[in-house]
Amino acid sequence: MAQNTIGTIFKITTFGESHGAALGCVIDGCPAGIPIDLGEVQRELDRRRPGAQFAGKPNAAVTSRTEADAAEALSGIFDGVSEGTPIALVIRNTAQHSKDYANLARTFRPGHADYGYFAKYGVRDYRGGGRSSGRETAARVAAGAVAKQVLRALSGGKVTITAYTERAAGISIEKVDFSEIERNALRAADCAAAEKMAARIDAYRRDKDSCGGIVACRITGVPAGIGEPVFGKLDAELAKAILSIGATKGIEFGAGFTAADSTGSENNDAMRVADDGSVAFGSNHAGGIIGGIANGADIFFRVAVKPVPSIFRAQKTVSVTEHGLADSDLVIEGRHDVCLCPRIVPVIEAMAAIVLADLFLQQRASRA
Repeated sequence: MAQNTIGTIFKITTFGESHGAALGCVIDGCPAGIPIDLGEVQRELDRRRPGAQFAGKPNAAVTSRTEADAAEALSGIFDGVSEGTPIALVIRNTAQHSKDYANLARTFRPGHADYGYFAKYGVRDYRGGGRSSGRETAARVAAGAVAKQVLRALSGGKVTITAYTERAAGISIEKVDFSEIERNALRAADCAAAEKMAARIDAYRRDKDSCGGIVACRITGVPAGIGEPVFGKLDAELAKAILSIGATKGIEFGAGFTAADSTGSENNDAMRVADDGSVAFGSNHAGGIIGGIANGADIFFRVAVKPVPSIFRAQKTVSVTEHGLADSDLVIEGRHDVCLCPRIVPVIEAMAAIVLADLFLQQRASRA
């Protein structure tokens, strides 16, 4: 299997499967001398981990699989500082229930990558999806936590990356208050809307179904000039990173698809010189990126997250038999999320941080 690495200078390689011994990442290209707090890595993993409760109560949206997701640093960090050598982080799997997947050894789950893996490799790890499992994102979050610390050092603490649930189970937020994101189970920027989302998600759970949503992300403090044309455009690199997350099905920057129905006079962001001599924009339909290069405005994008494919209803599918493929019916067992939005929020932040850390380092070589 190729393509397990992302990045040009700041490179991330992830490894491991859902029901294997462990998952992890190797970070290559991290400059030496950057403070790395493993406690911060753990806090990010705790935001993503399964089995999490909110306010002491089970979260209707997430799987009941309980993993500590404790990160171990194997190399690259000495006395709390990056050495400039590869940083290896590992996360042990401790709560696999592989028996829950015995009925999937020869049967493909609708909406999952099972058939694609079988068609490509002729073999697949059916226990939780193996490498295609959403559990792979734990390694991304660990790497992203390091990337955030690299960005902090490279930007002087100016860059912030904040993702949040904008819509879930068909219910949208009515305001954006970053202070409320970690105060509700959905990681929505609106606690009142989050309560409505949670109620509907619980109804889907009781009905043995699932739902999707939209996660938004706002990045502040990125200076104008970040991004590498022509094939390393900032929005292209972010899109590749975000769409590499298994459950994502679409991304839009700024005005996004609504720009298709606007005019140039409406969509262009008017420019003026600010009091400090920088360029100021009257609007941000571009989402902070023009020509693949950051323009200094906030970077803003939205991500479409599909419904969780593991539902507990009977589904029509195909199985592998000794005579070839045959039609069959399947009822999925095990422990699964109902809505991925709250757990995918830290993953989106992690992937954005990885891309930006890499592009900040590339920017160093762009001019004298």
